[in-house]
Amino acid sequence: MRRIKPSLRSPKSIPSIFRALHNQNDRSNAGPLASQLKSRSVVRFSGPDTIKYLQGLLTNDVRKFGEPAGKREKTSTLTTPNLPYESVSPVYAALLTPQGKFLYDLFLYAPPPPEEKLDRTGSGPSSGSHDRSVEVFADVDGSVLDELLHTFKKYRLRSKVEIENVAEDFSCWQRFGGKLSENSSSAEEPEAAAVGWGTGVDRAGMSASHGNDVGWQWFKDPRLDCLGFRGIFKSSGIPPLVEADKETDEMNYLLCRLEQGVAEGSTEIPKGEAMPLEYNLAGLNAISFDKGCYVGQELIARTHHRGVIRKRLLPLRFLDNRGNELEQKVAPGSEVIDAESGKKAGKVTTALGCRGLGVLRLEEVLKESGALTIQGQEDVRVEATRPNWWPAEWLQENQQHSVAA
Repeated sequence: MRRIKPSLRSPKSIPSIFRALHNQNDRSNAGPLASQLKSRSVVRFSGPDTIKYLQGLLTNDVRKFGEPAGKREKTSTLTTPNLPYESVSPVYAALLTPQGKFLYDLFLYAPPPPEEKLDRTGSGPSSGSHDRSVEVFADVDGSVLDELLHTFKKYRLRSKVEIENVAEDFSCWQRFGGKLSENSSSAEEPEAAAVGWGTGVDRAGMSASHGNDVGWQWFKDPRLDCLGFRGIFKSSGIPPLVEADKETDEMNYLLCRLEQGVAEGSTEIPKGEAMPLEYNLAGLNAISFDKGCYVGQELIARTHHRGVIRKRLLPLRFLDNRGNELEQKVAPGSEVIDAESGKKAGKVTTALGCRGLGVLRLEEVLKESGALTIQGQEDVRVEATRPNWWPAEWLQENQQHSVAA
């Protein structure tokens, strides 16, 4: 297979706003980096029907957010001398159209109830209300925030759920790079796994567990370990473990995602058009095939059980005829074609410098001969790469389908 590569190379240069950390090796040597995701906003769902409401709408199973401590699935048990605490892992999910097309992606978090928090002194449980009312916070695409709020409120009907824009109070952050890009387990990052309510480790001396009315912590990114840690934090301060010289522009995080072939938000995953399985949302833990009905489920289930996804989102690299990387030459929406036959292979969906993402026909990408190029820009070669996190069966399914055809 000449066109699809098993590994990734880093671009040699990138726009000046984040040129200092453009190289994958540079980011690794710099250690874990952190970016405030200004492209994302925060929405709060609250009320007695919150879990039932979200469970009936979203592609993933959110029932664990409503389970009492001791029964729910947990990421880790964090212990202090006075209080055990089980942190509930976040959920990545999507809202679809009734026809099964992508609308919005959401990172869902459930803060601990008051009885599981420490008070301001850190010496005992909070004395707040114990009414067990469920709250779920969602990290969402800020560019479609108003439309997203309108859509969720439309589906509310008589459900007892409050839906609020809390973007002024909370910010979304990503911690990535360094060792986090290789293995983001709590064994390698004990501090990140233990910052929040009930923590026993706080080497940074900046724990959110004391003097904060919302005890947030870093969580492993629910999509892929190689993406690092993600979290929602109060906008009034900097999250724990974020060193001043390690905070970087969000574009570095975008570049990290491009290298891994991960799209995010309603621009990179075209709203109302994208097929979730073609954008690899199943492989990114955004879809549960075991939960009950949700909006758009029929098409997703039928496509999944049919077993063959002919097009998928892939990382792209743009080169000249001598193999040198080309920057700012390709725009989103450009058609990718077979240079020899002129047959369309797919379309570029995101582009940044010499990197991009594109939804391509795997049958074309897997061909033994030929090369890919941009329609109308025959001097630009397109190299598609296979991310290491891809299941092997994704390629095998298409190879078997091609042979059968």
